[in-house]
Amino acid sequence: MLKKSSFRNQLENLVRQPQKHTYLIAVSGGADSMVLASLFQDLREHIQDKKFNIQIAHVNYKLRGEDSDLDQKIVQNFCEKNHIKFHLYEVSRKDNKPENSIQLWARELRYNFFKKIQEQEKLDFLVTAHHLNDQLETFIINLSKAAGINGLSGIPSSNNNILRPLLSFSKNEIYQFAELNSIEFREDLSNKKSDYLRNKIRHEVIPRLLETNDHFLENFKKSSSYLNHAKDFVQKQICEIENKLTQFNHRYKILSKEKLDQESDFVKFEILKKYGFNQAEEIPKIFKAENNSSFFSKEYQLIVTRNELIFTNRNDLQISDEEIPLIDHFDFSDNQININLQDIKAIDEINKSLSWDFDAEKLQFPLYLRRQKDGDEFYPLGFSGKKKVSKFFRDEKLSILAKQKIWILTDNNDSVLGIIPLRQDRRYAKDEKTKSILKIFNERKQ
Repeated sequence: MLKKSSFRNQLENLVRQPQKHTYLIAVSGGADSMVLASLFQDLREHIQDKKFNIQIAHVNYKLRGEDSDLDQKIVQNFCEKNHIKFHLYEVSRKDNKPENSIQLWARELRYNFFKKIQEQEKLDFLVTAHHLNDQLETFIINLSKAAGINGLSGIPSSNNNILRPLLSFSKNEIYQFAELNSIEFREDLSNKKSDYLRNKIRHEVIPRLLETNDHFLENFKKSSSYLNHAKDFVQKQICEIENKLTQFNHRYKILSKEKLDQESDFVKFEILKKYGFNQAEEIPKIFKAENNSSFFSKEYQLIVTRNELIFTNRNDLQISDEEIPLIDHFDFSDNQININLQDIKAIDEINKSLSWDFDAEKLQFPLYLRRQKDGDEFYPLGFSGKKKVSKFFRDEKLSILAKQKIWILTDNNDSVLGIIPLRQDRRYAKDEKTKSILKIFNERKQ
């Protein structure tokens, strides 16, 4: 049963020493969120510590005319009465309300608003009023979507600094608490319609389920707890398997392709899903792909080699077309100028050592660093004739990942002077007639 003491116990289960933290409470004006706000206000009075900071946020979507304004008013009055800082977002034309998918749009809007307040006010947690009936609705929705064990586990009681301390209490318990404690709230009449999937489940499916068993909700709560324990166990096992297959690098992660292919389809899916590859039909394609094939998720690039699966964060691999100046001119009063590539902060770290001596009189300054372009060609030192850079890459059997880290050294005429860190162009190299030397090298500083 929902009581002030049981609420405190739930909060303590979610947050160690809750009195030492600060909270932003999302309040719509309905029974659930007004009860949540009242419970936090009671806790604040009980603690009597000014550092226990609670603030309230409300979004007026302007979807129900005067009713929307009355929802705002009841929340605002509660805050004024209890001296709680109130944050309001009023939806306007600039928010581009869509004709369809209103619920998704509204959810994204309010959570962006909540996040902004948390950052501005430096509040530790966002608190929402999700309850046990919401959990059951989510379970049924995810069941219909074949969401797997994670989906069937439902709404987490805490994640990403969001707390849901009412998740173990039913809607009826919340109503009873509101009545016993004279908590004022407003009903959103739009929730009584069955035009959305969740509302249809709420009004047509769940009442029939509850009729089958007087203890249905309580039993569902136990089942949900079992599922969460099972999910935690499975995820722990998946992590252990992944760790056995994985080598870590500071910029990317490598899995043994052969060993992962020996695992079950379930294990493959659970591991690849972590990197955004969550379409079951995509997995066989990954393991049958040709050497150096690439797959992309929202955040990751997956490079498939003969023996490995290489995951790289796409933000780390954004290839810029911008040229990076290396040296503007050469002062021929000096016999030699040295440039250590480790000093060029604008380029990626180069792991391979090199030391190239150029005849400065053969160079057209300034010199630049850039990425490969179609049609690039050069005369590699140690070879006869010229070669296209793309052909040179193929001959060197460079992986896609290795190619992405290559820099091309060019002069003011865009002639290729070398492929860093692999090969210098022989046309511009120092010879026995050289008087002025430009040395370009890569040497890590200790």
